[in-house]
Amino acid sequence: MSNARAAEHLVYLNGAMVPRDQAKISVFDSAVMLGDTVTESTRTFGHRPFKLDQHIERLYKSLKITRINPGMSPAEMTELSLRVLEANSHLLGPEDDCWLVHNISRGLSVAGADPTVQRSPATVIIFTSPMILTDWARFYVEGCHAVTPPSRAMPPQALDARIKNRSRMAYTLAEIEVKLVDPQAQGILLDLDGNIAENKGGNFFIFADGLLKTPYTSSALAGISRATVLELAATLGIPTRECNIQPYDLYTADEAFFTSTPYCIMPATRFNGLPVGDGHVGPVTKRILAAWSELVGVDIVRQGLNQLGGA
Repeated sequence: MSNARAAEHLVYLNGAMVPRDQAKISVFDSAVMLGDTVTESTRTFGHRPFKLDQHIERLYKSLKITRINPGMSPAEMTELSLRVLEANSHLLGPEDDCWLVHNISRGLSVAGADPTVQRSPATVIIFTSPMILTDWARFYVEGCHAVTPPSRAMPPQALDARIKNRSRMAYTLAEIEVKLVDPQAQGILLDLDGNIAENKGGNFFIFADGLLKTPYTSSALAGISRATVLELAATLGIPTRECNIQPYDLYTADEAFFTSTPYCIMPATRFNGLPVGDGHVGPVTKRILAAWSELVGVDIVRQGLNQLGGA
C-alpha cells in the first residue's frame, strides 16, 4: 500500500480514528507482554459484513470469560465497527472484499504477582484489511493436502478453544511441523484422545456414509463458518452429525473440507499423503459452496480464482 493510501486507511484505536501507520500501542500493553487479547475477524461479501452480530456476540462471550471490560456495549461495538468499515470502504474495488478485525486486550500490564488486574482501560483496536485469497484460491479447484502434526490441540481443561484469543503459539508450532511435511499443507490438530479437533484458524468436516460430519466443539472453536455450513446443509437436505472423528474416518471418507472466515470452504483432497475419496473435490462440497455463494451474492470460487488471474 502506498504512503498516500496508508494515510487514508483508518484504524480505530482507543477512542480515535487514526491513520494506519499511526496506530501504535505501548510495548507494555498486555497484548505484547502476555498475549492477553481476545479477537474476532469478520469478512465482507460485496462490501457488506457477514454475520457481524454473531461475531460481536462471540467476542463478548470471550470478553466475559477473560474478564476484560471493553468499556462499551455490544451495540456500541457494532456501531463503531460499521463506522470503521465505512471509513475505509473507498479503498475497496468493486470486486474486492475485506476483513473487519477486532483485537481487545486488558490494557497496560505491570510485571508482578497478579497479571489479572486491569490497570488501565482496555486497548480496543478495530481495523480493516484487504481480503487476499491467493494462498488458498487454487484449493477450491484442486483441494488441499491436510496433514496432522505431532503436536496436539490445547486441551479444553487448559484453555477452552471457544475463547477466541490471540495467543497463537501452540497453533504456530503445530503449523511449523505441518509445513515440514508439505509446504502447502493445511494442518489438522488432533486432541489428546486422537480425535480431530480443528485447524489453526478453522473447523473441519467430512462426508461419509451419507452424512456430513463435524467434530464436537469441546476441543474446537465454535466457528461461525462451521455454523453456516450446518445451516446450508439443512437447507439442501444434507444430513449432518456432530461426532468424534478419528484419522481412520478421514482416510476412508468420501469428501473433506475446512471452514474458516476468509475462504469459507477449503476442500481437502489428500490426507497425510493419501487421497480423500477419489482425490477430487466432491459433489457435496461443491453444492455447499454454491449455496454459500448464492446466500451472499458473491461467487466465492470465482472471487478467489480471479485473484490468481484465472476465472
